[in-house]
Amino acid sequence: MLTATGKSIVSGIAVGNIKIYRKPDRSISDALVEDREAELKRFEDAVETVIDQQNDLYDKAVEEAGEDNAAIFQVHAMMMEDDDLLDAVKDCIKEEGHSAEYAVRQSFEDVAHMFEEMENEYMRARSSDIRDLENATLDALMGIGPEGLQGTEPSILVADDLAPSETISLDKSLILGIVTKGGSTTSHTAILARTMNIPTVIQCQEIDDTWDGMTAVVDGYNSSIYVNPTADILKVMLERQEQDKKEEALLKDLKGKESVTVDGRKIKIYANIGGPEDVEAVLENDAEGVGLFRSEFVYLNTKGNPPSEEEQFNAYKEVLEALAPRKVVIRTCDIGADKQVGYMNLDQEANPAMGFRAIRICLTRKDFFKTQLRALLRASAYGNLAVMFPMIISVRELVSARELMDECRKELEQEGVPTGPVEVGIMVETPAAVLIADDLAEHCDFFSIGTNDLTQYTLAVDRQNDKLDPFLDTHHPAVLKEIKETVEAGHRHGIWVGICGELGADRELTDQFLRMGVDELSVNPKSVLKVRKVVRGLDLSLPEKVEEENFH
Repeated sequence: MLTATGKSIVSGIAVGNIKIYRKPDRSISDALVEDREAELKRFEDAVETVIDQQNDLYDKAVEEAGEDNAAIFQVHAMMMEDDDLLDAVKDCIKEEGHSAEYAVRQSFEDVAHMFEEMENEYMRARSSDIRDLENATLDALMGIGPEGLQGTEPSILVADDLAPSETISLDKSLILGIVTKGGSTTSHTAILARTMNIPTVIQCQEIDDTWDGMTAVVDGYNSSIYVNPTADILKVMLERQEQDKKEEALLKDLKGKESVTVDGRKIKIYANIGGPEDVEAVLENDAEGVGLFRSEFVYLNTKGNPPSEEEQFNAYKEVLEALAPRKVVIRTCDIGADKQVGYMNLDQEANPAMGFRAIRICLTRKDFFKTQLRALLRASAYGNLAVMFPMIISVRELVSARELMDECRKELEQEGVPTGPVEVGIMVETPAAVLIADDLAEHCDFFSIGTNDLTQYTLAVDRQNDKLDPFLDTHHPAVLKEIKETVEAGHRHGIWVGICGELGADRELTDQFLRMGVDELSVNPKSVLKVRKVVRGLDLSLPEKVEEENFH
């Protein structure tokens, strides 16, 4: 038996034969061509093919992984319409006489290298998106299809790495698990694997072509791969796999039941979503509401221009109507940092996570912001809406945002457009917001703690930089103390406090969160019943199990 290790992306056990995913041969000649016009036509046809493919992948990803995770393919389609990139390829053909294939490789690689040289880790990682498009364009030119790459039998897929388009193109019914030599925890492939709940281990350096066809186990719980496992290991892994299936079946029995502890403490368990297409998952997993509707994905999924008031109104209305009377908390546009759209014309920044983003953009571009606020207020007539502003670090910002909302409501009233009541709150995601939480609470109906950014800013660790993973302690005492202080400040002023970041689904912390007084946890829809199970097993009347150093 050979034991290999890596980094687990998705927990779970996969047992089956290994299928090595071999990339197609894309060897290219540097010989010059005679008919340059014909090469230009071949390239233009290939571009149209790739754009169509990316749009098809988007539709497939929406169905399998949700609109927020599918957005990368719309971004890819937009990249294929970038004039600078297209002109570079065309010039290489027209001016130098190279083949379309050669011109694509040279031009796309130049752009990929440009991304690799950027200081921001997230932007560096986008070089893989450029190479994904490079390969898609070469495949269109060379007539290379996906046939034969995956095989025809269910298997554990092993590869050097997988591009987002490859991940979503694969037949999921044939994938038992995924193991890659490369990859990062923040890659789109990792996000897609999590969403599709396929046991996945990345950064496994021991991968070898000789594994092809061998029996293996992917242990997503312990970040391990067992190739040709012993009978004892195989027995233990199969038993754990069967246990997982039984637990999934038991979770279904929790549908329709309250999220209440043994001693009677009730808590609301909401879901995080990216758009209307996620409503089905909210209902299927019996979430009690939506604690984070990431409205920026409405912007990311629009080409050319920001979504109109009517487009936004329809998206918000659809979710509110479908989930009424459940509460739906919609975060206003959080564009910037790792979420960029071309039509915003945002400058490249050395440190975008701390730059021009979220509420800073909205308060600077007030007409842009008012379009969203009007759409939200119009939609409020159709359900139970709460609106929260991201990246608030001062009372001034919060008051300004609320004043704009009041201005929009008055405009709609004068126009005779119906609106409904709206709770207004903020995401607490910076140490600054924690420190002035009492002041902010005076202007809020609720707080929702965004633990992803709060952890990043508190620990001074870029969460997009996988090299810093060893230093990203999500259970750090400072972060837990900030959460506790935010809850206490909110309650002092009579407002409810929730958690909408990744920590909300961390069941190791559920007991601590409830003892802190957290009122609501908003998690990935697939985690709702798992968290409910933990809540229903807790007895807060018993002594606290949290180690004292967590808060000191």
